Amino acid sequence: MIYLDHAATSFHKPEAVIEAVCHALKGSGNSGRGAHGVSLEASRMVYQTRKKIADFFRMDDCSRVVFTFNATESLNIAIQGLLQEGDHCITTSLEHNSVLRPLYLMEKQGVKVTTVPANSKGYVQTCAIEAEICPETKAVIMNHASNVIGNVQDLEGVGKLCKKHNLLLILDASQTAGLLPIHLEESGISALCCSGHKSMLGPQGTGILCLADGVMPNPLKVGGTGGDSFSHEMPRFLPEALEAGTLNTHGIAGLSAACDYLNEVGQDKIFQEASFLAKKFLDGVKDLPGIILYGDYDADVRTPIVTLNLRDVHSGFLADELFQRFGIATRGGAHCAPEVHRAFGTLEQGMVRFSFSHFNRVDDIDEAIHALWVLEGENR
Repeated sequence: MIYLDHAATSFHKPEAVIEAVCHALKGSGNSGRGAHGVSLEASRMVYQTRKKIADFFRMDDCSRVVFTFNATESLNIAIQGLLQEGDHCITTSLEHNSVLRPLYLMEKQGVKVTTVPANSKGYVQTCAIEAEICPETKAVIMNHASNVIGNVQDLEGVGKLCKKHNLLLILDASQTAGLLPIHLEESGISALCCSGHKSMLGPQGTGILCLADGVMPNPLKVGGTGGDSFSHEMPRFLPEALEAGTLNTHGIAGLSAACDYLNEVGQDKIFQEASFLAKKFLDGVKDLPGIILYGDYDADVRTPIVTLNLRDVHSGFLADELFQRFGIATRGGAHCAPEVHRAFGTLEQGMVRFSFSHFNRVDDIDEAIHALWVLEGENR
């Protein structure tokens, strides 16, 4: 199989990540639930991983790194925990359902939501966000890069805007964490939400929520924390306030090894290699008759994905053909981002997304280009 669906999850994991998970399965207890050896070993590992992630996003206080089970949970904690009745927030038409559905829920609870549309190239302009700010505005909620079209948004501009107006900035960094450098404080991010299993290269079942100083969401769930057991309420200090229940200790061990790998190989090197492969694929298919491309491929920085359609062929059918006949794994459909398809007129057809990793080979790209040439010829 040729795996070109890394934007969904990184299928190729560093060997050290696999070994770390196996080691934890054999030797880790429950962090914070005992004073014996294997429990303390788990606690030390969890703490060290917290510190690595804090360093990765240039945070001074690792207690403000909260472990979740995916980016969706991180976003739900931030959105539901920071907004309340009477608040106004601003989001964009490029968002994933992990942002949209919590916001639809908050609308039912009295939060007003304004959605700023992207322009024809797939960017949300900072001035368009600023135009929607009103006295009740509390937060801007947006992705760093679209999971569908790969465009990287103006994080620095929006961060400065939020600082200027004293707004929270809740960032969905699912598609950029591990690929692009993110400085939480300098970028003005209040809550950084991402998965651990995509470009962070960790296991599934791991998510990250990084909070700026002074940002304290209400808990999404309540339960045991390993301490202060006689209190009727969750503790009001981080990270315990937002980490009810047993952590995914084995997954966190893998995430720890993934952080080491990213630091050793170099985030920039990983990004450049994946981007080179995406550009090679783009060059091989962009002039094919019947190919329709989505996203800004002239941008200086974009995530390593190419999203396309072939004439009026349904994206699901095209993705199936690529896998069944050529062994190429891609993603067809709506990608959990309905407003993107509404904007590009692909609600019925969807799109096919090819997403690349530095683990892919040039031969993989040549095979994918060949497959599209064959399928294009059959559908003229």
